[in-house]
Amino acid sequence: MQNVALPAAIPIDQDSAERGFYAIKIPDKLFSMVVFMTLQRAAKMHPTIKTMLEVVAKGDEGAIKNLLAENVKFQPPTYYKTWTGREPVATVLGHVENVFSDFKYRRIMGEERNWALEFQCKIGDLDAVGVDLITLDNTGLIAHFEVVMRPYKSIGALREAMNQRVMRDARFLGFKDALS
Repeated sequence: MQNVALPAAIPIDQDSAERGFYAIKIPDKLFSMVVFMTLQRAAKMHPTIKTMLEVVAKGDEGAIKNLLAENVKFQPPTYYKTWTGREPVATVLGHVENVFSDFKYRRIMGEERNWALEFQCKIGDLDAVGVDLITLDNTGLIAHFEVVMRPYKSIGALREAMNQRVMRDARFLGFKDALS
């Protein structure tokens, strides 16, 4: 049995790529043709996720708050504790814009209630990559939000930068019961 290299998939155009359609040119001794196929199921992005992509990197605390369920649980990448509640979680996420730079989402995966949003950013002069793992409730609000990141050195820089911001934000004094 002979190993055959698979042809590369190339987007036809931006609109088609967003729907999951790609062109694959299949060479043959006699002819070449273009086959249109769906490489992955083109899941319709949930409106909450679409809005989140726009507001989290900007640190728009008010807009973030509107996406969160009342008892949302947030697990940051910096420690094994969980923030619970719309107000404290929106406040934590509102500080992201001031700590991360060059933030952008690279890949979005998911459907219905479960989503994984891969991102890249800088924390100071350190590069980082991570994934936001999000579960929506039955009303379409974010019920659970967990962030995983690497490398370890970047997580340490994030912890230090966020601790400095939290210590200067008096609202966190009222949120001490929200961290468990």
